[in-house]
Amino acid sequence: MEAKGVLLESGTNELEIVEFNVANNKFGINVIKVREIINPIPVVTIPHSHKNIEGIIEIRGEILPVVNMAKVLGYPESEQPALDKYIVTEFNKQKIVFHVHGVDKIHRISWGDIEKPTNLYQSLESQIIGVVRKENDMILLLDFEKIVVDINPATGINNDRLKHVEKRDRSNFKIVVAEDSALLRKLLSDTLTEAGFQKVDFFENGKDALDYLEYSIKEEAELEKIVDLIITDIEMPIMDGLFLTKQVKEHPVLSKLPVVIFSSLITEDLRHKGQNVGANAQVSKPEIGELINIIDRLLNK
Repeated sequence: MEAKGVLLESGTNELEIVEFNVANNKFGINVIKVREIINPIPVVTIPHSHKNIEGIIEIRGEILPVVNMAKVLGYPESEQPALDKYIVTEFNKQKIVFHVHGVDKIHRISWGDIEKPTNLYQSLESQIIGVVRKENDMILLLDFEKIVVDINPATGINNDRLKHVEKRDRSNFKIVVAEDSALLRKLLSDTLTEAGFQKVDFFENGKDALDYLEYSIKEEAELEKIVDLIITDIEMPIMDGLFLTKQVKEHPVLSKLPVVIFSSLITEDLRHKGQNVGANAQVSKPEIGELINIIDRLLNK
């Protein structure tokens, strides 16, 4: 836990991942999402629930859903269920349990060491957000937000979350967004357009966004003609959002730009990480309405 607190504290571009397995295949989840890892306990099945939901369990007075990762990934069930594990997680302001076949170890790595999925297996529907090479093995990092949204679309970004946002012309503002998930880029694009924004540039990771900004200010002397505000996720291969924010806030020209972190990792326990790198605001996914209101406040000072 002490090491976990150091990571990302000042934008190190590092993370720790918990390596787990499903049907002898290796996967990873960010340690920050993990509350605890427990042995299986009795599950209460729910009639007519989603096919990937095993049921619900009670942990210290809380009723939590259990997601069967073998079904999510299309693999056979565990051959030794007594050795299975439950990974209790918290992200997007909700707690969810993932049933896996085993938990191996924790790895400390750089976001720069995470390879982007190739076009052969990356698509809008892909559950893989990155690949980590370890000796002769590969660990696949999964898009847990997408797994949850596939089960319950209401938990994702959608236009219904804009009900309390004033619909008006925001087309004069220019926004740069760093978000690695193709699905979330599409959802963000749709909802930002619905809110009235028209000038939005999307990038798959923090490095691409930073490269664009640094190149643009060399070509165009006036920063205001390039971008008014940056929105960034935290978890991204190559360069994460905290490191991007730190680089922007330490830049002699870009530092005046407001940066909003829009991530599933925004909790009261973790909010200080964004504050330490100078973020102007932090919003938990999928609260797109709150994000628009904060953008309005930052751009209309």
